[in-house]
Amino acid sequence: MEVKLYVGNLSYETSEDDLRALFSQVGTVASVALIKDRDTGRSKGFAFVEMTTQSEAQTAISTYSGYKLKDRDLTVNMARPREERNGFGGSSGRNDGRKHKARGGNRRY
Repeated sequence: MEVKLYVGNLSYETSEDDLRALFSQVGTVASVALIKDRDTGRSKGFAFVEMTTQSEAQTAISTYSGYKLKDRDLTVNMARPREERNGFGGSSGRNDGRKHKARGGNRRY
């Protein structure tokens, strides 16, 4: 079973190939996903690396947490499950207790 790791504090010049080469030194890398801004295509400075076993993932964490790559100290830990997003800026429902006067509200003329 693959184990997904969060790799943060990456230099914007770091590539997926750089990460694959680094993490393959401690085990088998199943996948690498460098997260990029959808508008600019520029790296957001973090990635997810999937290792093939739990023990390889633990070795990667202990080996590369604080490891200097391209003058940046890496943050490496187990990835947390993605939080649900609704696309409306954090409000979970239509009526979150605020009145939306910008949309007209209850104005009287």
